[in-house]
Amino acid sequence: MDGFLDTSTTGVTELRVHGVSGTPPGPMLDHPYPRPVAGDGTTGFYRRWWPAGRPRGQGADVPGVRHREAYAWGGLTSGGRTNALWLLLLPFSMANLAYFMLPRPAGGGRLRHTVEAAQRLFALLLTGTLVGALVGASVDLVGWQCTAAGRACAQESAPVWVRWLSQLWGTQESRRLAVTALVPLAVVGVLWAIARRTWRRDERTVLPPSGPGRPEVLLARRRLWHGGVPVWRLRNVHIAFALGAIGLAVSAPFARSAAGLALTVANAAVQVAAVVLVILPGIARRVDPEDGDAAGWLSRACRALGVAAPVLFLVTFGWALAGLPSPEVLSAQLPGVGAGTAQVVLTMVLAVVIGAGTWALARMDRPVDPGARPAMGRVDRAVDASGRPAMGGMASWFTLMAAAGSANALALGLLFWTASFFGTPESPSRAADLGGDLFLDDPVWWTAALVPVMVAGVVLVAVVLWRIREATTATLAPKLTDFYGGHAGEVAGKWSLAALSDRAGLVLGLLVGAGLTGFAVVTVIYRLRLVTPVEGTAGLFATLGSWAMATLAVGLVLLGRRSYSDSRLRRTVGILWDVSTFWPRAIHPLSPPCYTERVIPELVSRVEVLTREEDDQVLISGHSQGSVIAAALVLQLDPAVRERVRLLTHGSPLRRLYAAFFPAYFGTPGLSAVRAAAPWVNLYRLSDPIGGPVFDRADPFAPANRRADGRGRDARADGRADGRARADGRARDARVDVFCWDPPLREAGEPLAPARWHVDYWFDPPYDEALGRLTGNFLP
Repeated sequence: MDGFLDTSTTGVTELRVHGVSGTPPGPMLDHPYPRPVAGDGTTGFYRRWWPAGRPRGQGADVPGVRHREAYAWGGLTSGGRTNALWLLLLPFSMANLAYFMLPRPAGGGRLRHTVEAAQRLFALLLTGTLVGALVGASVDLVGWQCTAAGRACAQESAPVWVRWLSQLWGTQESRRLAVTALVPLAVVGVLWAIARRTWRRDERTVLPPSGPGRPEVLLARRRLWHGGVPVWRLRNVHIAFALGAIGLAVSAPFARSAAGLALTVANAAVQVAAVVLVILPGIARRVDPEDGDAAGWLSRACRALGVAAPVLFLVTFGWALAGLPSPEVLSAQLPGVGAGTAQVVLTMVLAVVIGAGTWALARMDRPVDPGARPAMGRVDRAVDASGRPAMGGMASWFTLMAAAGSANALALGLLFWTASFFGTPESPSRAADLGGDLFLDDPVWWTAALVPVMVAGVVLVAVVLWRIREATTATLAPKLTDFYGGHAGEVAGKWSLAALSDRAGLVLGLLVGAGLTGFAVVTVIYRLRLVTPVEGTAGLFATLGSWAMATLAVGLVLLGRRSYSDSRLRRTVGILWDVSTFWPRAIHPLSPPCYTERVIPELVSRVEVLTREEDDQVLISGHSQGSVIAAALVLQLDPAVRERVRLLTHGSPLRRLYAAFFPAYFGTPGLSAVRAAAPWVNLYRLSDPIGGPVFDRADPFAPANRRADGRGRDARADGRADGRARADGRARDARVDVFCWDPPLREAGEPLAPARWHVDYWFDPPYDEALGRLTGNFLP
């Protein structure tokens, strides 16, 4: 290759790891010509290439002395053209997040294992919710109702690709059900294929043999990124449960016949076996890479179930296609054996059990932060990154309830859209003339009626947040006048807006609380038959909700379709997966894949390559989500390698989000272990809605931060022309957190500089100072 590209691996390496949205290598390196030096098209390590030959200057790469390198991992979350369709799997990702949010107090092992088993079963029922919606839309609405003789799909106006079912088998129900069951089967097959492909690509990545041993800190345990076997087991169980649900829908209407009864019992047995397996403690247990898998019998049981379920479905499909005796009395809706009702009841029971268990674990945990300070005023709370667990340790339960709510919203959206496309959605209570009506159960209509209530709740939360921001801005502005003059109000507004992210737990709690309250109210109304959901105000709400959910389902599909050809939109949607799929697939194997199970082993291997010589040094520079990856990486390194590693984080959500919502992993013990493992500097701004301090609470009005450039409170009068703050990093090298003013300070009368919010930390002067402090000024 012409030009100059430094491929040496000795010396000092600044290894940059990007955050959300898949930042390309060029902007990461601040260079127009990045070239790969390791990795592949999905993930890779890049360095700067100079087409005119070897450059001169302080910032250039020098073989064997210094290098700037970027690790791009965005291809795992925002690079694939079909990744936006993962939005439909968001409830599954939220279930996995809930698992890692669960408190893990010392002495609470048995209770925690019980709650974890309940969470795995709850995740299995989420799969059942998705499959139940597919079955309801295809097998019930189309196969049983719409294509029956004289119904909507038998009319000339019906699409030809469904009308043939009515024309050919209008009075042969089992054959119509068999054909329409192929739709949910195809979706389950796609989920299985995607989960298997990503499992082979990511979760089977092998960690290097050397490691930190068996530390007490959870984040340092190598088993966290070693999920090949447990994810494979859970995938078999979930797919078997899904196939059993489809087979049960086809066979249950004919359970009065001998063949139908045998098929119904067999499919129900598959689902029961899946339930039993998923609650066993060893099903999802992760072990260290060097230990191997001891529970061989459990793997054999999962494999047997994974074979039996598709075989049984093929038998059910073939028997139904050959023809099963029609029921003596045909109902307006698909008859069953109460499996759907049993699933709803079990879900509600599990919600109570998990909530009670999580509350007990949170009370047992109650971590004491040795650096905690007394209660602070409103201004300080607005700029404070608290180390307390979010929502009193109950974030896991609230997130799981949000997963259930979003799963039901997607499911009902699909049902309403299907009923509207093929006919007219109607309640069974008003079943007079079948004709073009397609019937949905009353609980479906009542759930739809909750949507306007939830929208009103969102508006109320927005108003509350706006009031909080206005109050905080009014209090902050006078304190910023000494620094920003007439722009103090504008800057205070930016800081208070960024501080609203600290209210994430409040928002989640209010929305979930509103949803659960509404659900309880409509359940009572439905059970007591006080009013019908299709008349009066309830009917109006239900109609509005049905259209809203149908629009949501269609909108997500259209969003995925558009992102297929729009790379910028794909990166924007990928932000969601950058955050949610950091964690492994612990309880739901069909969720989008965990990129960290590939990223961590690759980074460990690369750092080992870059630290082979005694004088080698690697500075890991992690921005935003990259700082979370960097923290996990440092704890996975061999102790001998750690001695040659330095850590520089910026825009880091480690304390603000991860320590708050995942205290068992990123709480004070975990972050203290990172601090002890390597020299560390963390840059933060108060205009940043994501990043914040890791240890030292942000107080911009403290004497240390008033010395804007290290020369005193009146730095502006003394020549603060560069508009920056170096805090007190040189005076106290042991301090991790370094405060950065944003917008940068200016002389009186100068225009206010644009705020950088969450990006471009490496262009701030404190970044260069941190590089010099950590690497001995080998790097620019």
